[in-house]
Amino acid sequence: MPARIGSAVWEGTLKEGKGTMKLESGAYEGAYSFLSRFENGSGTNPEELIGAAEAGCFSMALSSNLEKAGYPATRISTTANVKLEMVDGGPKITSIDLQTQAEVPGIDDARFQEQAEKTKIGCPVSRALAGTEINLTAKLL
Repeated sequence: MPARIGSAVWEGTLKEGKGTMKLESGAYEGAYSFLSRFENGSGTNPEELIGAAEAGCFSMALSSNLEKAGYPATRISTTANVKLEMVDGGPKITSIDLQTQAEVPGIDDARFQEQAEKTKIGCPVSRALAGTEINLTAKLL
């Protein structure tokens, strides 16, 4: 499998500086700053990109797991709320709250919840973020 590359450039001091982050594929390039990361300024931040990666990975992995279990999904929608908090004097990602909704014909809620929990543990991005608490709320539509 190919390696995937993301890059960032930061210019200036922490509070007055600015930067850009981009994906090698060209699918995204955007600005980030102290304000966009630690306050409510415009631009993106690393935590938002981690959330998108976690939501995307989880949705794909859940689709795969449901299909393998004999219940192919017609639609899965996931959001990831990444919490950045001050811990011991420094910022730390303390948890990620995943919320997913799925349309899965023929599956009962117990089987769906089992597959969702299995996916939370096994998707590659979740595994990369193993030091962070990941909470899941899964809803079968």
